[in-house]
This record gives sequence, structure tokens and C-alpha cells, in this order.
Amino acid sequence: MLPLKTIVEGLLFVADGPLSLEKLVEAIEENISQDSVEKVVESLINEYEDLNRAFTLSLVAGGYQFRTKPDLAPYVLRLKKRSPQTLSRPATETLAVVAYRQPVLRAVVEKIRGVDSGGVIRTLLEKNLIRVVRRDDSLPGRPMLYGTTNKFLEIFSLSNIKDLPTIEEMEKLEPKDTRTLF
Repeated sequence: MLPLKTIVEGLLFVADGPLSLEKLVEAIEENISQDSVEKVVESLINEYEDLNRAFTLSLVAGGYQFRTKPDLAPYVLRLKKRSPQTLSRPATETLAVVAYRQPVLRAVVEKIRGVDSGGVIRTLLEKNLIRVVRRDDSLPGRPMLYGTTNKFLEIFSLSNIKDLPTIEEMEKLEPKDTRTLF
């Protein structure tokens, strides 16, 4: 049998998205504990960091994924011959409201923003950044409640929604355009 480290690294390399520890253990199908796999993943994270590679192994959207270091974004974009995708200011505002208030009604988003948000919500749904979580059966018409998606977590390099910065943390950040998706 191959070394566990080689197997885990290979699985992470070919994965289409973040892989949770549970999925890694399931894919290995050996008598391997989740703790053993977690130690291997932590070892790989440290190894890549020590080697100062062009990529990192990061915990995003509840799983582990290889990610190109952000400093390489201009080169990657030139290679792919495209400019970074951005969100409009209304889309960014709406996404922030959904992220911090989820599950949230469209009416609440509109009350906070002070404008109709139907078109922006449709755009965010099409981009798979938000989703319909459920319907609110306690209100007439059973309006939809919105929340963020795993793609949202991946794009913003968040392990889970609890990793969103607080207002205090955001105020300490350098001012920069936070609307760039990648």
C-alpha cells in the first residue's frame, strides 16, 4: 500500500472542490482513523508552507483544498486571459446582508438596503453565491429565506460562515477593493 501521506495528497490534488476529513477517510477505505488523516493533512499544510510553494492547502467550505497563493493572481489572470470577476456595489451589499443575517427574507434585505433587491438576488442566485434555504411557513405567501453557498465560502476562503470578520475586524483592515472574487 502507498504511504497515507501520498494517498491523501493525491486525493486532494484531483478533487473538484474542498474535501472534508470524512470524505478523505471514506475514499481511502482502509482501516484509517480520522485523527490519522487529520495529522497527515496538518503535516502537508506545514510542509507546503515551509517550502514556500506557489500553493497552499487551506481549510475552506468545511474541507481542504489546494489554493494558489493570492500573490499570484495577476499572473494567473494573464495566463487565463481574463480580468478578475467583480461584484457590483449593490450585489456586494446584498451578499453581505445575506451572509451576516442568514437565513434572511428578501424583505429584510430590502429594508436594510433601502431599495428593491429582486434583480440583485437573482444575479447572486445565478452566480451560486446564495441559495434558497427554505420557505417561511409562518408568513403569508411562504416567502423564501436566503443563505450563502459553499461556493461563497470557497471564493472568500472561509471554512464556515462563523469565519466572517466582525465589524471591528473589518475596520482594522487596510482599505482595498473587496469586491474581487478571484
